[in-house]
Amino acid sequence: MTKPKISIRNLYKIFGNRDQEMVSKVKAGISKKDLLKQYSHVLGLRDINIEMQAGQITVIMGLSGSGKSTLIRHLNRLIEPSSGEIYIDDKDVLGLDQLALRNLRQTTMSMVFQNFGLLPHKTVLQNAAMPLSVQGKPLTEQITQANKWLERVGLSGYGEHYPSQLSGGMQQRVGIARALTANTDIMLMDEAFSALDPLIRTDMQDLLLELQVELHKTIVFITHDLDEALKLADHLVILKDGSIVQQGDPQHILLNPADPYIEDFVRDINRARVLRVRSVTKKITTDVFGGEIDANANLESLISKSDGDINLTYRVLENGQTIGQIDMKDLFKALVPEFGS
Repeated sequence: MTKPKISIRNLYKIFGNRDQEMVSKVKAGISKKDLLKQYSHVLGLRDINIEMQAGQITVIMGLSGSGKSTLIRHLNRLIEPSSGEIYIDDKDVLGLDQLALRNLRQTTMSMVFQNFGLLPHKTVLQNAAMPLSVQGKPLTEQITQANKWLERVGLSGYGEHYPSQLSGGMQQRVGIARALTANTDIMLMDEAFSALDPLIRTDMQDLLLELQVELHKTIVFITHDLDEALKLADHLVILKDGSIVQQGDPQHILLNPADPYIEDFVRDINRARVLRVRSVTKKITTDVFGGEIDANANLESLISKSDGDINLTYRVLENGQTIGQIDMKDLFKALVPEFGS
C-alpha cells in the first residue's frame, strides 16, 4: 500500500468552550443529542480516520449536519480540532505555526467554494491570477498562468469580463481556474457544484474528471448528492452525525452497503448507470464469449450491447488485456439482488 497523501487519525471536533473536556465524554459513548442537552456542546466529528491517496478523488458525502464541511475545513485548519492528528505527507498540520500554515494554504492546497468566492471588483483574469498575486509572483507569470488555465477550462477571451457578467457555471469555471493557477498538489472542493443547474453541474463534473486524467491532483470533494459522489469518487466516505458510517471503493459500497443508513442512500440509484463492469467481473471459466467489453464501461452499456440476453458471457478487457469475464446473469443479480434467488 502506498503512503497516503493525507492522513486523518482519531479526529474529534466539539463546538463549545469546553470542547477538549467533552472529548472524553464522546469517547465514552454519549450521543450527539445528549451532549447538546446535558452540556450545551455540539458534536461536529467523532473519531474520524481516513487515508487519502495521492492523485485520487476522495469524496466525503452526507446529509446536512453530517459534518462533511466541518471535516474539510480541518485540512487547512480553518477549523481547529478538539483532538486528533492530521498529516499531509509527513507534515504534522496541527503542529504548524502561523507562518508555516500560511505557506501550506498558499502552496500545498487550494480551495473551490460552493458560492464561487470570486472578487466582484476584479476581472476574471485578476481573479484567476489571485493565488500567484498573493504569493508575490511577477505580474507576467500571473497573467501567463491565469490565461493558460482560463483557456483550459473553456474561458478563453473572458479575462477582461467581471464575475457579474458570467453565468453561474462560468463563474465556477473561474473558481477552478484559480485553484489550478495556484499549482497545488491538493484541491479542496466544498459543495463546489451544488449551486449549479443540473445540466451545468454534469458539465462541471465531466470537466473535473477530464482535468484529473491530465493532472492527477489529490482532490477532496464534499457533496450531499450520491449520484455525484459515485461518479467522481475513487474513495468514498459517508458521514452521519459526525461519524463515518462506511468508506471505501464506491462500487463496493453500492454492492455491499454495511448499514441501513447506506441502504437507504443507495436504494433509488440507477445501478446500471453507476456500476462498472469491473465490479461484476469474475475469473475466466469459459472460452465461448458473446463479445468483449471494457472493464470501465457501465452495466447499462453492456445491457444495450447484449440486447438483454441473459445467456451471454463477455470477455472483460482493461488496457487491451483480458482480466476476466462477465456473465449476464451475474450482471442482473448485481442490478436486482433478488434476481435468481
